[in-house]
Amino acid sequence: MYSHILEWVLHKYVLHGLGKNKKSRWASHWHMHHRSSRQNDNYDGDYKKGIFDSTVRGEILGLIILGVLHIPTIIISSLFYYTLIICAIRYFKIHKKSHLDVGWCKDHLPWHYDHHMGKNQDANWGVTTDWVDRLLNTRIKYF
Repeated sequence: MYSHILEWVLHKYVLHGLGKNKKSRWASHWHMHHRSSRQNDNYDGDYKKGIFDSTVRGEILGLIILGVLHIPTIIISSLFYYTLIICAIRYFKIHKKSHLDVGWCKDHLPWHYDHHMGKNQDANWGVTTDWVDRLLNTRIKYF
């Protein structure tokens, strides 16, 4: 549950909130990833470049930073920490696949397809699941 809520919060407030400012460290999410996805029916070929692409490298670096920031949780529960790391890896793999295989995304993550291709890109914040969006009434179905 925690990783899904964290995904939603960071996507909404950091990647979109701070990221819309072109001078922000998170600007590539909105100004590059969203533009590329929007222009190519959700396809973002930058994921094929891996760490050689600055947006992908930034996404991976952000996940690593989250892992480091959560190290203190090992004191409370190592299971929690390692589960969070697995969820971060899962997030990256699912997000990457959703932008390299658009048909798969439409079938398995329609909320993420809606996030990029729908009229309002400031909705549908969940990537790996939409339950937080449904709970907070930010899920909008377009397609």
